Amino acid sequence: MKKSFLFFLLTALQFTVMAQLKSDKEPFMTKSLSNVSIKDVEAQTSGGSISVSGVNVSEARIEVYISSNNSRNELSKGEIQQRLNEMYELKISTDNNKLTAIAKAKERITDWKKALNISFKVFVSKNISTDLSTSGGSISLTNVSGNQNFSTSGGGLDVDNVSGKVDGRTSGGSINVENSKDDIELTTSGGSIHASKCEGKLRLNTSGGSLDLKDLKGDIRATTSGGSVGGSNVEGELITHTSGGSIHLRDLSCSLETSTSGGNIDVSIKQLGKYVKISNSAGNIDLELPKGKGMDLDLSGDRIKTDHLDNFNGKINDDEVNGKLNGGGVLVRVDAGSGRIYLGLK
Repeated sequence: MKKSFLFFLLTALQFTVMAQLKSDKEPFMTKSLSNVSIKDVEAQTSGGSISVSGVNVSEARIEVYISSNNSRNELSKGEIQQRLNEMYELKISTDNNKLTAIAKAKERITDWKKALNISFKVFVSKNISTDLSTSGGSISLTNVSGNQNFSTSGGGLDVDNVSGKVDGRTSGGSINVENSKDDIELTTSGGSIHASKCEGKLRLNTSGGSLDLKDLKGDIRATTSGGSVGGSNVEGELITHTSGGSIHLRDLSCSLETSTSGGNIDVSIKQLGKYVKISNSAGNIDLELPKGKGMDLDLSGDRIKTDHLDNFNGKINDDEVNGKLNGGGVLVRVDAGSGRIYLGLK
């Protein structure tokens, strides 16, 4: 029994060590950039991921990671080098304060098992401009400032602590952006988008995924063609639309325009902005607004229920509320189509 247990323990430890070695894989190549002033980064690869991180100048470097596209066939460094020489062009150079890292196949590779995944990890000074592209891997930017332009055909995008002008695109992956500011535009054709702790001008677009918006401040526009929209603690101006999903927004302190063609809408505003515009073709709308504020109410739906409206001048019907509350002020326009509306004041 003891021998069996010891064998099991040794086998488990061996598996753990092998897993750690595999996950903590050493770079195939590392090139120091500490003696070069890099202001621009251009990186292209056909199958791997790309990351750019802002660090101290003394830590500046580029790391190249290479693995077999066939996960069941681990290659030695010599085998990787041979396959690189035969099938790929790998260029890493610095010129005029620009780092260029390009990996591409010499010819079209018909046997996917022979293909390589070539990834770049770039560590440079914080003030940097980038032009990054990969056909299958993910792209991440961390702790950088400047003009960032990047795209991937299938992987996700991750942006953390980035400022400046940011333009990122993915054809199918999800997007995560946080702790970033200034002018940000991120687009995905199918994945979800999570944005948190950002400020400035944000443009977020997905063709099918959901939107998650938290702790944002500024001029924010976020759209999805089919997913749901969720958010909380937004300041400034928020314009967000979905073609079919539900909308849940809480603790807003902003001007708001939002709509959906099919799901329900639930909105809570703690501080009014310049306007509130909400529309729904068929679902219900629940709206909570701060009490005692001046508003111009324009509500329409199949059935409308409100808290008691003190100091209201206008008309109240089962399917329409139109008039001035507390002398009028902020426009509140809500159209539920064939759905119902509930307006609460708190």
